[in-house]
Amino acid sequence: MRQRGFTLIELMITVAIIGLLALGVAPLAKLGIQRAKESELRASLRDIRTAIDAYKDAADSGRIKKDVDKSGYPPNLEVLVEGVEDTKSPDHAKMVYFLRRMPRDPMNPDSTLAPEKTWGLRSYASSADNPQPGDDVYDVYSQSPRVAIDGTPYRSW
Repeated sequence: MRQRGFTLIELMITVAIIGLLALGVAPLAKLGIQRAKESELRASLRDIRTAIDAYKDAADSGRIKKDVDKSGYPPNLEVLVEGVEDTKSPDHAKMVYFLRRMPRDPMNPDSTLAPEKTWGLRSYASSADNPQPGDDVYDVYSQSPRVAIDGTPYRSW
């Protein structure tokens, strides 16, 4: 009576084919992860920038307190989540919130930092070519030195 089963050569060929397929899938998986992070970065930048613009609009319309010598942009990112007093509320008890939570920069590898510390800040007084923090937050950017799939640096997004 003859026993059924696989020979050693058949098993080795099968393992080699599976190994070759795995080598082909690994770069595709890495590319997929990078695309997902880039999509998250775009969404986070859009959310924060929209909140900054809403804060500026509220300051210009008189809904929140704005000092005469200030630009009207938020003094820091935390105020977008913590909220500010609504000056149009009769008893000044209501707060105006611009974000539910501060998103993290998905390109920042340091998971110990608070989300608002992962972003680079640009003040109203600084130039776009050389963004610097200042008395207010006019814009945010990723501090990552890496380059996107399309060849643009994440810092310029």
